[in-house]
Amino acid sequence: MSVRHFLTLTDFSSQELKALIQRAIELKAMQKKKEIYEPLKNQVLGMVFEKSSTRTRVSFETGMIQFGGSAIFLSPRDTQLGRGEPIEDSARVLSRMVDAIMIRTFEHEKIELFAKYSSVPVINALTDRFHPCQLLADMQTWFEHCGDIAGKTATWIGDGNNMCHSYINAARQFDFKLNIATPEGYEPDADLVKIAGDHVEMISDPVNASRNSDLIVTDVWASMGQEEEQKKREEAFRGYQVNDNIMGIANSDAIFMHCLPAHRGEEVSADVIDGQQSVVWDEAENRLHAQKALLEILLK
Repeated sequence: MSVRHFLTLTDFSSQELKALIQRAIELKAMQKKKEIYEPLKNQVLGMVFEKSSTRTRVSFETGMIQFGGSAIFLSPRDTQLGRGEPIEDSARVLSRMVDAIMIRTFEHEKIELFAKYSSVPVINALTDRFHPCQLLADMQTWFEHCGDIAGKTATWIGDGNNMCHSYINAARQFDFKLNIATPEGYEPDADLVKIAGDHVEMISDPVNASRNSDLIVTDVWASMGQEEEQKKREEAFRGYQVNDNIMGIANSDAIFMHCLPAHRGEEVSADVIDGQQSVVWDEAENRLHAQKALLEILLK
């Protein structure tokens, strides 16, 4: 039987993803009731971090503990991934010692190569191209607050980055409309947009993109590794802040999401992220529950 990986949302079918979201909601309810459920007892998740993170480490490690398993944290100082030892060799060795491997790294090609030579499931916890685990949490949060999201409209405002790319895939898999507003020169991958077809529309003006929207989403203007571009990006993204004006253009019951960490006063105003339409804290918590559902599918 071939090993199943989760590198992008398209690795699962639309039906599987919707079932995963429903299972995440069930697992969340079980956890709130303090039910003991340990389907992964004695199993180990190897967590390889070339990029640091608060939410990713805590959510995966907590999830494995709650499931009766354990997790091993490997920082850039602890592995030879991509420096000295070939990625293929690292994959062969690590996958003989643990039951699954979560990787948070830079180049997406690196995780694809690692998965090719791994004998256990590999989970993409973020690459420069995609961030599928965050989208599982986002979709769970959207379902919890709004019910069935098929046919609804989301608006992405900001950089055409890995989160934007994953939202494009989500629009296809969950059958919603995605408006994308980015400054010139910061658009998402054109091939991904083309594949998404009618699910995605590029609208450069963030105000027009927000009309009739049920969900407004943004991210930092300069992602990890782009700090030297901060000043340049601040100029390019001027006018792309999610603020009360943007939320007022969206539907009256629209919600706001941000994968965090957020820079108040830059990509989002404090009034919005700390306001009544913001669901970012549910979104952050749901990283735990959605990833538990993913681990259950891949390992149980």
